[in-house]
Amino acid sequence: MAVSAGMGVVVAAGAAAAAGPWQGGQRTAERNFAATRDAEAGPGGKPKATPGPASTAASPGGPGGISTAVPSAAPVLLPVGGSAAPLPAGLSVELARKLDPLLTAYGMGPVRTGAVIDVSSGSVLYDHQDGTATTPASTTKLATATAALGLLGPEKRLTTRVVATGTTGKGDVVLVGGGDPTLELGQLAEDTAKALKAAGRTKIALGYDTSLYSGPALHPIGHNENLAPVTALMADEGRLDGSSSGPASRAWDPAASAAGDFAQLLGKQGITVTGVAHEHAGTAGNVAGTTLATHVSAPLADLVERMLTNSDNDLAEALARQAAIASGRPASFAGGAAAIRAALVRYGVPLPRASFHDGSGLDHDDRLAPVTLARLLALAASPEHAELRSILTGVPVADFTGTLAARFHGSPAAGLVHAKTGTLTGTNTIAGTVVTAGGRLLAFSFMTQGGYDPVATERALDALATAVATA
Repeated sequence: MAVSAGMGVVVAAGAAAAAGPWQGGQRTAERNFAATRDAEAGPGGKPKATPGPASTAASPGGPGGISTAVPSAAPVLLPVGGSAAPLPAGLSVELARKLDPLLTAYGMGPVRTGAVIDVSSGSVLYDHQDGTATTPASTTKLATATAALGLLGPEKRLTTRVVATGTTGKGDVVLVGGGDPTLELGQLAEDTAKALKAAGRTKIALGYDTSLYSGPALHPIGHNENLAPVTALMADEGRLDGSSSGPASRAWDPAASAAGDFAQLLGKQGITVTGVAHEHAGTAGNVAGTTLATHVSAPLADLVERMLTNSDNDLAEALARQAAIASGRPASFAGGAAAIRAALVRYGVPLPRASFHDGSGLDHDDRLAPVTLARLLALAASPEHAELRSILTGVPVADFTGTLAARFHGSPAAGLVHAKTGTLTGTNTIAGTVVTAGGRLLAFSFMTQGGYDPVATERALDALATAVATA
């Protein structure tokens, strides 16, 4: 595992030209390398099958299942090949010597917790109240990614359809939302126009359907530049400024906005849309009729990478709802939260006093403990769970990609720390993996509440991660 993780750093930092960037510098070649390796040799060097496409990777047990057989927590954390080199003598003592004073450094709030786990053996190397659950902020996305990948499989794609209902008048052609917040409408409009012209139609009434999701669309934080209202139909995450990541002005009604844009695009293709698009009353995303055109998203593994690299809240809430649907729950904030918890329980992840309320971590009422976050990362590194590999390849790389691109500059941990961060008012977290100089792959998580100097708090957390990297 240490070798493969080290290879990941090499791929990320040294093979950019060959692999090409994907969303903020993410290198898909790293994930492909890991997946190929895991397919060729499982524990003990025996050949191992890769997860199939989403249609076949879904749980054979029906709603609520996980895409692969889920062993208990101990087998999940077994070392690669069924054995591991002995832990270096004194590693735990060395970590405590370095980390204890850093947890009380300037910038850290009055609540400070942490955990460091040796991935191969599963041993806890450092524990500072690691079972204390506090607000995780965006590190919640690690849990969301685990649930979505486990329930749906890494090859799952989200499909948006255009359906001719066979009726006349209002909404005889319906744009049916499939829960893809990254939807781009241009090609879908072209394909729809071609299908309509082939059927001898150049004039339609347009409807749109958002029934795949249920419950409130507005997050408890309200209308916010960090998250559009959560709906099954939106284009480009409801962004109004042409951006692809980060805060942005958002449409108040992303579905209506997408339908209006779609109507304009159809007009440019020679299709006249009469009147204004109206909402269609489908049922759980089901609209009867003839499918004229479809748009499929990137595979779920790619969406997870983008979500983690850019800390994309819209994707996080969409994936939480997809997890809810896959587990037979309502596609709502509550349904997604329940699906995430259930999936982690089935994976054997410890959840002391955990509380889930959304998929993005924007809700201050979310609660996770450091041991939960560290175990999630160890699970994603397990050779038994190749379906989770895009979690490791998606988390930002220190001083290189995504939300860590401007952090760790000049640090000995630059390029070595792969971690997801979380920031809300009074809340700062970091959770990731690192390969030590001795070749051990470690998973870590540090969390603090009540810090009053956000810049100093980030630096303090970065110092903790650097201490792990240089242990």
